[in-house]
Amino acid sequence: MAFEPDLREPGLLEPGLLEPGLLGLLPAHRPRLLALGEPTHLEPAFPRLRNQILRTLAGHGFRSVAIESDRVAALAVDDYVRWRTDSLDLPSGLSHGLGHLAGNRELVEWMRAWNADRPAADRLSFHGFDAPLEMMHATSPGPHLRHLRDYLGVPAATDGLDGLDGLLGDEARWSESAAVMDAARSPGGSPEAAALRALADDLLTRLYGDAPRLIRQTSVADWHRARIHGTAALGLLRYHAVAAVAGPQDQRVRRLLGTRDALMAQNLLDILEAEHDRGPVLVFAHNRHLQRHPSTWVLAGMDLEWPSAGSIVASLIGERYVFVAGSLGASPALGLDAPGPASMEGRLGAGTGLFQPGQVTGEERVTDELRYFPLDAGTVTACEAILHVGTGDDPAGEMAARILALPGVAATRIEPDSGMPEYTWGDRFFFAGEDRMRPFATIVGHDVPGFDTESRLDRPYAWRLNLELGRDEFRRMFGFGPEELAERRSGIDFTEADRFVPHPAYGVQGWGSVVNPGPATAAEIARLLEYARSRSAARAPSTARSRHAAGRPEPA
Repeated sequence: MAFEPDLREPGLLEPGLLEPGLLGLLPAHRPRLLALGEPTHLEPAFPRLRNQILRTLAGHGFRSVAIESDRVAALAVDDYVRWRTDSLDLPSGLSHGLGHLAGNRELVEWMRAWNADRPAADRLSFHGFDAPLEMMHATSPGPHLRHLRDYLGVPAATDGLDGLDGLLGDEARWSESAAVMDAARSPGGSPEAAALRALADDLLTRLYGDAPRLIRQTSVADWHRARIHGTAALGLLRYHAVAAVAGPQDQRVRRLLGTRDALMAQNLLDILEAEHDRGPVLVFAHNRHLQRHPSTWVLAGMDLEWPSAGSIVASLIGERYVFVAGSLGASPALGLDAPGPASMEGRLGAGTGLFQPGQVTGEERVTDELRYFPLDAGTVTACEAILHVGTGDDPAGEMAARILALPGVAATRIEPDSGMPEYTWGDRFFFAGEDRMRPFATIVGHDVPGFDTESRLDRPYAWRLNLELGRDEFRRMFGFGPEELAERRSGIDFTEADRFVPHPAYGVQGWGSVVNPGPATAAEIARLLEYARSRSAARAPSTARSRHAAGRPEPA
């Protein structure tokens, strides 16, 4: 069934929280950039709230959104939402695993639907504003330099000194974590890297010099795409150069974090320029990147501080930079318990709401969860509003509740005090009828080391629904029987989100699975849940009789 996004106002936030709350910020500040932060990347409620807010802002002149993802990769997403292409590999279009997050898939499909009947100039645009790197990993500049070189039509044999490929050498060495974390392993300080930076600068200068001819022969969009590739290459070379500077590790990490945020800020300013005549931009990212004051992080004994991208952009565009900080209480997805009542998050309550900074009082929360950054005094005093999520979403929990609502279904969940291995904690097993020994469905959120790892459930946000299909339904769905899985598995992407595939480990027994179920599999899941439940319930009486005849006790 085709996904038809609901274009109406969704109900995550009550309208009164947007008006006069969030919308009240618009006439007061006339923002060019409205920055919406989240305190962790692992809570799915924030992307869903972002989606709702964009839907509302689209009716108030906003025509673009930027998220914390690789800018070059996101060009493919922008092409899709603006109807320049008809298909999209979202995991490739969004870096850092963000393509597997249901909220991002919903955002992209909604934007495409919103744009469908609008003129090209009025369509929503999608941007990434991150560089193609992380703190401990940065890719080779080679693909970006080749794109720019090829667009310019520069022969490979004359693209500078010994040629681009010769300067790059073995490109795998650029992408190694050791190349960032160990200055002695970094190629960024080599003579070849310096020559690559000069070459990138020369190619970008030539891109501007030849702009009239190039645009006449291609298009303005193609010209800008080449420029974005060239800018990404220079950013990577700058980052690798910083990684090559020896020194105390805390100083190196601080400089790397600051360099990444500086590249983010440059991208945001460039996006603002590109969208200048179309309206303000909504940007969504971690609070630590968007806040107005310097970012801090205590990591592995290092007390780190660096200028955030938000502090850089805000210093340049002033009051037209508006920051709404994200706040989180409890999070099933993160395993984060409810905050203490004296903390700022505790006083904000268990619901979802928008608060003014003056309404936020209390102590700074202390937690051992390193992936989550609680509110602090600096963030609260330097923002225009706080968007608080008292209790986050649990997508797997929503699916579990849906399965439990089916007739005669019971469930078992593995808890931390069960004595089972940690990688099983939170896994759910669903049974029908009197059969409590053989589930018809399971929900899992972790790989099983050495046995079931092909779905890559170690990624952020990843979880998997598994259903017992039986031989006949398995063959109908996949076009081959369970006995053929061994010879077919090399052509199956078990990591792909929102697509039914054979279960990586139990497909040979007629099981199917889907990672992060979403709109593409919604109708099939509804049918197969009832099919698997009914099949299991019909099997239960004979199973019980056979146990009784064998003198075995009934399962608890």
